[in-house]
Amino acid sequence: MSQMSDRPLAADRKQIHIVDWQGRSGRHYLLVGEYLDTFVMREADLYLIASGSDVVWVGSTADLVADPASRIRFRMALKGANQAFRLDAPADKLAAAWDLEGATPALTAIVQAA
Repeated sequence: MSQMSDRPLAADRKQIHIVDWQGRSGRHYLLVGEYLDTFVMREADLYLIASGSDVVWVGSTADLVADPASRIRFRMALKGANQAFRLDAPADKLAAAWDLEGATPALTAIVQAA
């Protein structure tokens, strides 16, 4: 880490953080950590924005395009969030989104080299 900033150096960003979140149904999801200041949403994926262990927004690019209310919640979520996670292309986005809206972290981060 740089002494002047809490932001990780570029070299530190080569690790992939995978975190286990447990949905309200009890199902476990391995979510890939994203950096709030640089993540780019991909169309097929689902995203979870969190403040600590509290989920503040779950959705996809389609939600942001089609739903003005979701866009507003997304912008508000980013202001107070400190974490972003990606779920790669779930088979049923609506069911996964519902489940993740009530999710909590299940385990500590699993770190893998990129």
